[in-house]
Amino acid sequence: MKGSFIITLFFIGGILLGLFHVLPAGLDINRYSLYALYALLLFVGIGIGSDKESIAALKRMRGWLILLPVVIVFGALSGAIVAWLILDAYELKDIFAIASGMGYYSLSSIMISEVRGETLGTLALISNLSREFITLLAAPLLVKFFGKFAPIAAGGATAMDTTLPVVVRFSGKDYTIVSVYSGVVITILVPFLVGFFIR
Repeated sequence: MKGSFIITLFFIGGILLGLFHVLPAGLDINRYSLYALYALLLFVGIGIGSDKESIAALKRMRGWLILLPVVIVFGALSGAIVAWLILDAYELKDIFAIASGMGYYSLSSIMISEVRGETLGTLALISNLSREFITLLAAPLLVKFFGKFAPIAAGGATAMDTTLPVVVRFSGKDYTIVSVYSGVVITILVPFLVGFFIR
């Protein structure tokens, strides 16, 4: 949760820098955002490739649980349709792109900002950051009312790292492998899904 607060502080800091025109006028923010995106993808790949626990979790998965990330993605996109019906100011593909971030706010918000503009990128950041906060704060209620897979589904991509502790605490240690597996697969899917909807 500390990491999420740090990200939020940087976001607020960026807003303040923009409001008070602290940065030079000729600075190409989009170009640097693109470089940051490339670096982020590189480090995500290194992290997944070098994490032996994540790879081992993938190898141990059996049965219908292999489809869990697919079900989570389907649920997120179904929720996006409901959001689109309420927020008809945006195109459905834009709402799909935001929902496809699956809690991976740092990557999805940059990708969406690059192609669809800062406003939609900010919505993606807030939406996906909220997903992580809700999972961290509401995990016991999610387990109570929706079952032990609920925090994993709510966490999305974060189920392999930042929301994993609450999954283990409230769903149980038996769900650790499932949570890591789901988070890894969804993390891999996010750039493809977001990229598909913002094309």
